[in-house]
Amino acid sequence: MLLQQIINGFMIGCVYALTAMGGTLIYGILRILDIANAAAYVVGAYLGWVIYATTGNLAVAFFLSMALTGAIGVLIQKFIYTPILNKPNIIPIVPLITSVGIFIFTGDFIRLLVGPEIKDFGVILPFSVIKLGRIVINPEWILIIIMTAILLSLLWFVLNKTKLGLAWRATAGDSEIAETMGVNIQKVMALSYIMGYGFASAAGMMIGVLYSSIYPTMGDIPSYKMLAIIVLGGLGNPIGTIAAGLVIGLSETLISAYVGSVIPRDAIAFLVLITILLVKPTGLISRKNSI
Repeated sequence: MLLQQIINGFMIGCVYALTAMGGTLIYGILRILDIANAAAYVVGAYLGWVIYATTGNLAVAFFLSMALTGAIGVLIQKFIYTPILNKPNIIPIVPLITSVGIFIFTGDFIRLLVGPEIKDFGVILPFSVIKLGRIVINPEWILIIIMTAILLSLLWFVLNKTKLGLAWRATAGDSEIAETMGVNIQKVMALSYIMGYGFASAAGMMIGVLYSSIYPTMGDIPSYKMLAIIVLGGLGNPIGTIAAGLVIGLSETLISAYVGSVIPRDAIAFLVLITILLVKPTGLISRKNSI
């Protein structure tokens, strides 16, 4: 049923948007594509799994997982990316390669720490299945709707209604002028990593709850889909990232449902990316229309 597929695509698009949002916020400030943001997706899922198993409270698991993963992001920015970016005549591809190394290291470290086998998240949600005629909305989808609405509302509030958000937008527009005007670039970068890695952590937990399983390599596919979404949304554009995540989620679901295995599901993101960029090279929403 078309409407059911649209709902399913919208839900997975929400998760994609949250996963890529960190990369967008970081690119807006540092102008680097941070693949390690996909590592936050995996770390957040495992932290949430441990915290939920310990406390039995999903809200606490989400909050602590996001906070801890965000703190890890700040440490990575301070002790890895900043020293590299401060080197004179640094080649732009070096931070990208560094982020790939962090991502690979994280997956292997988790595998050595907890084992390579799939872990059962085993969450019992307080929602029941919603049936509207032939349309079915599972409890996990309700959780994703609620969490996505909360997190994106928080992002909008921080970027538009706080001084730190104003500083982020000024720095994303022109970091040199922003710093000249007294903007604390270090605080802005910390905000990007706290929110970016925190959002990826929440997305990882959502997927863990949705499929009731987590595993060390679960970030492999999101790592490259995240890049497609960031580019498609208009590099460094939060609104564009949301739009791109929804477009790719809907495209994957509808094409897979009605075309079948002719096109591999995980290749659809790049097919959509290439098609849209041929028509609109700046992405779905240009930077001048950013938040």
